[in-house]
Amino acid sequence: MMSEDEKAIHELVQTWMAATKAGNVKTVLSLMADDAVFMVPGQEPFGKEAFRAACEAMRDVRIDGKSDIHEIKVMGDWAYLRNHIDMEMTLPDGKTVRRSGYTLTILNKTVDGRWLLVRDANLLAERN
Repeated sequence: MMSEDEKAIHELVQTWMAATKAGNVKTVLSLMADDAVFMVPGQEPFGKEAFRAACEAMRDVRIDGKSDIHEIKVMGDWAYLRNHIDMEMTLPDGKTVRRSGYTLTILNKTVDGRWLLVRDANLLAERN
C-alpha cells in the first residue's frame, strides 16, 4: 500500500509528464526547487534557468512520453525516485526522435507539504 507521500510523488510525475506534453513550461518549472540541478550525459550539470531556456528553445517540438516508476523511497522530508521513461520528440520538420532510459531523482518536501525535484540524473538515450 502506498503512503500519502508516495502518492504525492506519483502525482508530481504524472503532472510533469502531462505538462511536458502540453508544452506547459510554467507548470513543469513549478515542480522543481529554485536550486534544482540536472545531470545528463555529455553536458555539465545545469540548473532551473538553463532548463527553462532549453524548454523555450524547443517550443515548436512536440513531446510525448510514458513514465514507469520502479522505486520510490521516502526518508522524512527527502525522497528518491527511480523511473524509466520512454519519450518521443516530434521536430518541426516532422522527424521523430525517440529516447528511453532511467532517471534517478531526489525530491524534497517543502514546509507547505509539496514535493519538489531538487536533483535529477537523466540517462535517456536515443533509440530506434
